Amino acid sequence: MAIRNELAVFAHLDGTFVPAGLLTLTEENASLLASEFAYGQRYIERTNALEIDPVHLPLRDKETLRGRKIFPENALPFFGGIRDAAPDAWGRRVIEAKLKVPANSLPESVYLLEAGSDRVGALDVRPSLTSHEKQGHVPLSSLQNLLEAAERIEEGLPVPVHLEAIFNGGTALGGARPKAVVRDEHDVLWLAKFPGKNEHLNVPQIEAATLQLAKRCGMIVPDIKVCSVGHRQVMLIRRFDRYWAHPGVIPESSELFSDAPPVQGMQERRLGFVSGLTLLACDETAAREKSYGDLAHAIRRYCHPNLIRENNKELFMRMVYNIFVSNDDDHLRNHGFVWDPSLKGWRLSPLYDVMPRPSTAYERFLFLGVGPYGRLANLDNAMAAKEKFSLSEKDAATLIAQVWKEVREWKVHFETFGVSALIIEQARTAFRHIDDISTPPLRAKLP
Repeated sequence: MAIRNELAVFAHLDGTFVPAGLLTLTEENASLLASEFAYGQRYIERTNALEIDPVHLPLRDKETLRGRKIFPENALPFFGGIRDAAPDAWGRRVIEAKLKVPANSLPESVYLLEAGSDRVGALDVRPSLTSHEKQGHVPLSSLQNLLEAAERIEEGLPVPVHLEAIFNGGTALGGARPKAVVRDEHDVLWLAKFPGKNEHLNVPQIEAATLQLAKRCGMIVPDIKVCSVGHRQVMLIRRFDRYWAHPGVIPESSELFSDAPPVQGMQERRLGFVSGLTLLACDETAAREKSYGDLAHAIRRYCHPNLIRENNKELFMRMVYNIFVSNDDDHLRNHGFVWDPSLKGWRLSPLYDVMPRPSTAYERFLFLGVGPYGRLANLDNAMAAKEKFSLSEKDAATLIAQVWKEVREWKVHFETFGVSALIIEQARTAFRHIDDISTPPLRAKLP
């Protein structure tokens, strides 16, 4: 029998949560059948109100939203913006371990409520409008216990009481890999990504170095560290959906993703977040049909006009970079967008989740479509799609050359990032030479 569950959605505005509206989920056991949402009238009137979802729940015409129940488009059962605030694969496993239930056995409403208030973005979901914030601050010093707990969850073992910090730091997260949220000595929030128990690759160090290399190429990348926990390594990536500011101060767009620690008197603020999956208004089952060109179109439609050209330029660079480093985990959840409080509009988020895949295959493919030859990962295919990013041939060639200038020296960069020769050898076949992924006519166009 289907059951309707009403939940309260809150948004974090100017340093505090405020009620945004009511979400009703129609569920039958673990299946979500339908959703509906109604913005609160007082929330709509706020000048700083955040859109819950720019596609399904925009705030462009506020008068039409008063007292109105809204349903997801494209016959989807869930609003993308709320789905992005829900735990994904790993977070669900942590919740299931906490509640001692089988995999994928809980209703969506339970996963939403169990995620806690430190979830991705600026939303929170609670049982009612009078419910309080549910936070669990886990200090960076707890990494050893978090890693042990994550390993037990991976193995399907119970988590003992002394390791239960994972239930505070891991319930809100997505992706398949084990991870947790921690706070450092400055109270800054970081995502700790752990090694898998039976992995042959040193994934934390390879991913960290690959992201640092992307920053050398000119892409926006959060602050990244690698630390040792016993004989294992953990990658720390600073949460880009959080920023610090003095009361009443909104940072400029260029200051939004600062790596600097907060100074006395600053408060932590949250940025709204939605995934590429949400901006394309599709289900995961349809994601394989989408392309970087579709994301570029979504940027033109939903991002702030001042940022469209810059964001599409960076998206093209990311596509080219993924081709060079054989990152085929570039699905729509691994492309994000955040709300820029100074412009009051959406923008491409910093880069995250870039993991090279070693391979001996000559022909390789990305997850998303690249150009007219589909997902084929070569530079000619990328160049042929340049118009979708509003790039001239000269501009596209310049960006390809900019990425290649750094990637060609990837081994040297990895060494400077502290990566050992053994781990560099593990990653070697993922990194491709420009001669193997482009034709001579294309290379002749590069500056």
